[in-house]
Amino acid sequence: MPKHANMEKSMDTETKKIVGSSNRILEIDLTTSQVKEVQVTDHDRRLYLGGKGLGLKLLFERLGPGIDPLGEKNYLAFMMGVLLGTGAPCSGRFAALTKSPLTGIMLASSCGGPFGMAYKTAGYDGLLITGNSAKPIFLEIDSQGVKFQDAAHLWGQDTMATQQALSRDRKSGVLAIGPAGENQVRYANIASGHRFLGRGGMGAVMGAKNLKAIVAHGGTYRILPNDQVKFDALCKKATKYIKANKYTGDLYRNYGTNANTRPCNAAGLIPIHNFRRGNDKRVEDISGQAIQKKYNTSFDTCKPCTILCGHKGTYPDGSEQHIPEYESVNLLGPNLGIFDTDQITAFNDICGRMGMDTISAGATLSWAMEAGGKGLIKTDLKFGSPEGVAAQLRDIAHRRDQGNELANGTRWLSQKYGGQEFAIQVKGLEMAAYDPRGSWGQGLAYAVANRGACHLSAYLIAHEIYFKFLNPFKTYAKAEFTKFFESVFCGINSLHTCMFTAYAYTAEPPLAKYSPDPVLAALMQYLPGVAIKLVDFSIYSDLFEAVTGVEMSTAAFLEAGDRIHVLERHMNCREGISRKDDTLPERLLVEPREEDLHKRTVPLEKMLDKYYKLRGYDANGIPTVETLKKLGIEV
Repeated sequence: MPKHANMEKSMDTETKKIVGSSNRILEIDLTTSQVKEVQVTDHDRRLYLGGKGLGLKLLFERLGPGIDPLGEKNYLAFMMGVLLGTGAPCSGRFAALTKSPLTGIMLASSCGGPFGMAYKTAGYDGLLITGNSAKPIFLEIDSQGVKFQDAAHLWGQDTMATQQALSRDRKSGVLAIGPAGENQVRYANIASGHRFLGRGGMGAVMGAKNLKAIVAHGGTYRILPNDQVKFDALCKKATKYIKANKYTGDLYRNYGTNANTRPCNAAGLIPIHNFRRGNDKRVEDISGQAIQKKYNTSFDTCKPCTILCGHKGTYPDGSEQHIPEYESVNLLGPNLGIFDTDQITAFNDICGRMGMDTISAGATLSWAMEAGGKGLIKTDLKFGSPEGVAAQLRDIAHRRDQGNELANGTRWLSQKYGGQEFAIQVKGLEMAAYDPRGSWGQGLAYAVANRGACHLSAYLIAHEIYFKFLNPFKTYAKAEFTKFFESVFCGINSLHTCMFTAYAYTAEPPLAKYSPDPVLAALMQYLPGVAIKLVDFSIYSDLFEAVTGVEMSTAAFLEAGDRIHVLERHMNCREGISRKDDTLPERLLVEPREEDLHKRTVPLEKMLDKYYKLRGYDANGIPTVETLKKLGIEV
């Protein structure tokens, strides 16, 4: 089997095939218009895999602490990962990284739009962008190189209009910002098709760089695995697992991510009126099942995809629109006291076209509603009323009137006007649509997540609420599983593939599938170390090995995930992050949900010390020198 060091030689420009990875990273300085090529080393590929991990390593070498996220020294990294282009199940995803203007710390995101495939099949594994252009531009990239194009005629266009203007054919992919990115809204996002690099303000970084869009013209190269026979067998097994799994083969496929709504409402996790309550009978009207029936939904997915969780539907006016995801539905819906899916979809569409994160936008509006009710600010926005919401979203995107301040997010607003106790954010990032007072493990995961209140750092809700393997109101075992899933998910986001595959790839292997649920629950709750050792996630490491030719055991894959997570934490600690930041909003720590007769809040401190010890951090949450050396992180 060929080794990674030989991969570049295996690229045949005559036959237009890339075996394994091209290992080519383009680095562009917008200030000087200089372009150079960086080669991925065998060492870095083995330690950081690709995607998020390799992107972090490259930014660690280029970003010093204290740089301005909206300044010319900041970088944007777009990383393709080794699975993209191979046809592996659910592999149509790519990663992006930068320093966030919303949080001031590292930001990593995942996207399933068409840009990744176009860029990878143009012959590149990654793209690094620094500097600021003096005027609005877009980049046009193909197998021959980079062109700097004038974007004055595109400035002011929304994300969809911009993509339509720049897409040449089906082999092209576009990354585009809308007015929110141009106006540096701190939670502006970047669109690729109907998918988004959604959190933390990546769109604002592009806007600050005067970079309206990036266009990739692909199709020049085919991506082939090193071991085709092994790869084909793994893909067959992976597809079998995905189709057999309850979530990936049924619930998400038929009802999208809104399949989460029913169990979360039953468990009291739905954010209602800015996280004051956790359930409501009207939530059924916005469930995946209700939406599927109401809009006669069909598939509208990432490509290639085997799960098919993305959907579109036909609305009362006859239009066909993308169905909002679980987070968007609940942050722009019940969180504002609104349960009309037509209204929620309209708000979601505005955010998408303006290029703005739906989670932070919804959380900011709910803070404003509560702050207005308490006399901290003046606003006409009220819980339960859609009146004025659409106009306010557009004002935020254009930084008009009160929207100019709302564009800065809830941490900034609450520091200026008060109301920090009900600003539902961690480290500056607004919280996803799961109330951790009903899922204590998720509370820990939110508090310690590297990018802020992120549900995708470690998704304990699955095991606490959906599968009921872990008691959501016990602290025991939560630190162990938070650490484990953080590392596994870092690996998944570095391959790069869809995180939903974790449902299938860990639950469908024989040991997990045929063990009685009470046995699994007992193991996970009372012997977490043993349970973790029994989890079979070998399909991820095997796919990496089959594609790249680099030997990769499950232990090495998990260690790579550890390394990636700790490197990100180390970079954040250089920006001042420590234990003081690993917390939750006061509302979730001292104020029970209104309907909870047991008056439960999140006992966070009981879990933090154990987590720090497992991670190799000191009592203040800083990775120790010994931990960094053990993982091979050079300081």
